Amino acid sequence: MRPVFFSRTRAILAGIILVASTVCAHAESSHGIAMYGAPALPPDFVSLPYANPDAPKGGRIVFANTGGFDSLNPFVTKGTPPWQWQFLGYESLMGRSLDEPFSLYGLLAESVKTAPDRSWVEFTLRPEARFSDGSPVTVEDVIWSYETLGTKGHLRYRGFWGQVDQIESVGERGIRISFNNDNPELALLAGMRPILKKAQWDGADFANAPLAEIPVGSGPYTVAAFDAGRSVTLQKNPDYWGANIPFRRGTMNFDQIVLEFFGDASVAFEAFKAGTVTVMRETNADSWATQYDFPAVTRGDVVKSELSHGRPTGMTGFVMNTRRAPLDDWRVRDALLHAFNFEFINDTVTGGSQPRINSYFDNSELGMRPGPAEGAVRDLLLPFQDTLPPGAIEGYALPESDGTARNRGNLRRAADLLTQAGWPVVDGQRRGADGQPLTLTVVLRQGDTASQGIVNIYAQALERLGIALRIDRVDNAQFTAREASQDFDITTFRRDLSLSPGNEQRLYWGSAQADQPGSRNLMGVKSPAVDAMIDALLGASDHAGLVAATRALDRVLMAGRYVVPLWQYQTDRIAHSRYLAFPDHTPVYGDRPGFLPEVWWNTP
Repeated sequence: MRPVFFSRTRAILAGIILVASTVCAHAESSHGIAMYGAPALPPDFVSLPYANPDAPKGGRIVFANTGGFDSLNPFVTKGTPPWQWQFLGYESLMGRSLDEPFSLYGLLAESVKTAPDRSWVEFTLRPEARFSDGSPVTVEDVIWSYETLGTKGHLRYRGFWGQVDQIESVGERGIRISFNNDNPELALLAGMRPILKKAQWDGADFANAPLAEIPVGSGPYTVAAFDAGRSVTLQKNPDYWGANIPFRRGTMNFDQIVLEFFGDASVAFEAFKAGTVTVMRETNADSWATQYDFPAVTRGDVVKSELSHGRPTGMTGFVMNTRRAPLDDWRVRDALLHAFNFEFINDTVTGGSQPRINSYFDNSELGMRPGPAEGAVRDLLLPFQDTLPPGAIEGYALPESDGTARNRGNLRRAADLLTQAGWPVVDGQRRGADGQPLTLTVVLRQGDTASQGIVNIYAQALERLGIALRIDRVDNAQFTAREASQDFDITTFRRDLSLSPGNEQRLYWGSAQADQPGSRNLMGVKSPAVDAMIDALLGASDHAGLVAATRALDRVLMAGRYVVPLWQYQTDRIAHSRYLAFPDHTPVYGDRPGFLPEVWWNTP
């Protein structure tokens, strides 16, 4: 009789061979990858569906930014770079389509393949991929970029690096990344890290480079000139390597992109009216209706374009720092929400034409539904019912005022909540147990005149409650520093959210991020329920599971009362020179990075 050892060994070997053959059978190279199912575009696609492959090349476009800049390295924590630069000068292995919830197509990489369980992903570099200085993009550059960004780069890159078990070269042009976490989204995130040139940083301090030390990228544009804090001129690289690959065909059409910086939005608008700036995004519906009647519009030299989209609203508003008392008490935050007279402010600022954001994923199937939680959403929340804030399971809705300036009913409710939380009125002021008055500081960026006007109205309401609101208007550098060090009670807040939420949710509201300097979890939420809902959406095996987990997360965040929401932007409004054009097809994400200026062009 053959020993049992050999029988078991044969069985184990047979199992290994079977698993290996299954992996090999399914791990086939592809032109793209989607979070669920297959990417929409076929291997032989000509261009992105919202790009014009025959778009003319040439011309220039001029944008207006407010504030300033003190860095041209968008990949580190130090400094404030122009936000557009990272999308125009740098590339990743794969590029994202704005017309699908989450699909990537080959950019620096010509193909991608993954294990069936997505425990690893492998990319093959295009042999023709080049940096802007003409040197080839190599496997060594890719590996160095992932490690450097993951250890010395901005916090948004470090979470991914912590989930990488191994990164290694495979042959001459292949890179395989293996993960230490069961998270299918990681295979896609791996394709979205910017790739930088390793040789540039030999012996140099990547995290603390001076303004003039601009990272070399592989993107279509380079910095031709800059005036610190005032302007940046980007020039199309005439030898750009990727002009004819499908993902790039019909994109990056301008020879020159100019970023002009102005002290505030009103000065920028005057520059647009004068023709110094050639394109202007407008987020205020009332301004769109009443302020765009200047001569250039009347003559037809400026065109007003409106684009519909299908993306979630995300969250825009004023965030409260729960790391600081008394904002760590949900009752105080609820009182501040009741004191914010949205209906009156909306009518004053936008003419009442823009509806309020009702949740983080509003305007999409991912948003929480009214009333009590049901089905899979309720099942996800019930284990945390003893620690959830009021409304998470039974239903939560933002307070509504009667639309009058006094907002009496909501202010009475706010007063009751403050008293319950230990802040009664003493000598006309809300005072705590130590006798100190309740004073809150809101930090605003200089030039943000829109937020300033809203806060001025809000301060009057808080004064009637016995709360003093101090307004600190600071320059761009100070604002960035105070935000990074969490030195505020209240400040402006904006989070764009995706139709395919994933690992970025940990950055936005995960407990592990809450107290890190530079954290994007500005409110400082540390909630086991929030963390569990993020885990559930990351581990979802199908779209239905993702929807349920995201709706549950949305409920916990809204019931947590962390942000005073403002209005949503259901339509993207862009005023522009009549010489600027764009395709008829608008992607589902609308005007987001990857659309303007990427698929626009200059007409003769």
